Amino acid sequence: MKILETTKAPGAIGPYSQGYQIDNLAFTSGQIPVNPEDGSVPEGISLQAEQSCKNVKAILESAGTKIENVFKTTCFLADMGDFAAFNEVYAKYFTSNPARSCVAVKELPKGVLCEIEAIAVINK
Repeated sequence: MKILETTKAPGAIGPYSQGYQIDNLAFTSGQIPVNPEDGSVPEGISLQAEQSCKNVKAILESAGTKIENVFKTTCFLADMGDFAAFNEVYAKYFTSNPARSCVAVKELPKGVLCEIEAIAVINK
């Protein structure tokens, strides 16, 4: 078991890690749309979905895998009215069409509009 860590995704804002590698699997913690370079959060669901996807991708790359190897995601939206716009961005990144759960939640950390977590295979 190995903790995944990268400066290319925001650091954990609580008592958890960015992700874990167990054997040939990588598990990311939920990634909100925080820019790891300056801590900013973009405006609107499309830009926030883009940043969350980039953060997931960075953690997966730190495990030696890629976003195309994701087979399961869980997505959280603050407003299901953002579902179509979120999907438009999500589809550009998760081209393998992994299994997915997508739920609306009452609130997300830092008042963001979305959060994404993923599980991927690490091909050796």
